[in-house]
Amino acid sequence: FMKIDKNIFSSIIAGALGSFVVILVLVILATNFRSQIYKYFASDYVESVGDENGKNIVIDSVLSQESFVVSTVKKATPAVVSVVVTKEIPKYETFFEQSPFGNFFNIPDIFFNTPQQRQNGTEKKEIGGGTGFFVTNDGMIVTNKHVVDDENAEYSILDNNGKSYKAKVLARDSVLDIAILKVEGRDFEYLELGDSDDILVGQSVIAIGNALAEFQNSVSVGVISGLARSITAGDSFGKSELLEHVIQTDAAINPGNSGGPLLDLRGKVIGVNVAVAQGSENIGFSLP
Repeated sequence: FMKIDKNIFSSIIAGALGSFVVILVLVILATNFRSQIYKYFASDYVESVGDENGKNIVIDSVLSQESFVVSTVKKATPAVVSVVVTKEIPKYETFFEQSPFGNFFNIPDIFFNTPQQRQNGTEKKEIGGGTGFFVTNDGMIVTNKHVVDDENAEYSILDNNGKSYKAKVLARDSVLDIAILKVEGRDFEYLELGDSDDILVGQSVIAIGNALAEFQNSVSVGVISGLARSITAGDSFGKSELLEHVIQTDAAINPGNSGGPLLDLRGKVIGVNVAVAQGSENIGFSLP
């Protein structure tokens, strides 16, 4: 049998343990700092994209779109609100007008008398809804003008925690479909405005809104499908307006999403969701 030198054996064991520790440390570092490591090695690879903004978009999208979406939605949702429209509307009741011939056979009035309707006061009812988002911590909210265009209605907002605030309309833009609301309070979570001039076709985006005025803070994800579109948008009341230079996206935008934010993956607002093409699949539009 060959004899093994104890010193050599100890050196081999120590070297193996040392290598294991080094590998373990590298694995931990790679796990915790994979974003930075990827960006360092990927920066040369995406050099052909162009400016710094373009490179960052490519790196962020390839790195992990899902993690960016989840993080952005978590950050943005508290600042997105549902706009509730209420109004005093006539309340009607049905009555039977007395027949001029009378009822000689004790047959119920419904067979001889003519049913009529008459107003019996008014009642406050919810007649519509939309979406908005805080842009300041003291209660300034951006939404669409068509969401709050009835000057005889009352408006309130419902935050992500279900708390309701009475809202005052400060301004309605007569050209762009934009309105500003104000609620009383402080320290509201709010969204930062991005620059829509920097967005690119194919860039990932997130839409958040009160879909169908029923499903609060619904999230949809898509891409920028086109830029500088011109559309004529209308509502169910026959009103229409020409909107120019709008952003086209395939992120699902439904009735009730109007006034909600279109976000980039950094959580900045690059558009205000305004319309959807009827009879189409995934053709929505946002104001830049």
